[in-house]
Amino acid sequence: MWKYAMAWVVLSGAAQAADCSGASLRFVESAPRDRFELTVGTRDLRAVTLDLRGSAGRLIFDTAAGGTGVEVFQPLRDEGGADAGDVADGAQVITVGLRDARAGGKAAFSIDVDDRLDASDLGQIRVTGGEMAGATAMFETAGGEVFTAVFDAKNRAQVCP
Repeated sequence: MWKYAMAWVVLSGAAQAADCSGASLRFVESAPRDRFELTVGTRDLRAVTLDLRGSAGRLIFDTAAGGTGVEVFQPLRDEGGADAGDVADGAQVITVGLRDARAGGKAAFSIDVDDRLDASDLGQIRVTGGEMAGATAMFETAGGEVFTAVFDAKNRAQVCP
């Protein structure tokens, strides 16, 4: 009986995760620009804040030559629906404004992200899911509410209402 109860709990959790309809942000490691892909969810959004300070890889945004990052650098760039602004080299927290981020919509932006580990998975110039884990995404709704999600080892932060 205990075995069946545990199976039900595990399957129930999987069903809840599959039904999650909140905002999500996915990190995609790419060269020379890393990409963040936003799925708006059920509420209109006006901004998303990325906080890398809790990341396992001690991540930073590498936006200028000769700064705190490694080799390649890239400033923040709109890839569809985001307001790109200046980001200080070595910053760990940024807020990206969103244009017309309606429920069910998508937006994307790119920037270079580097880790600061002595022995990183793929070198400091590339970031793996395990290194992004622990970073947070804060989604600000059009009404001013803020929802926070933590990135997992699969490079995804998702709010489940």
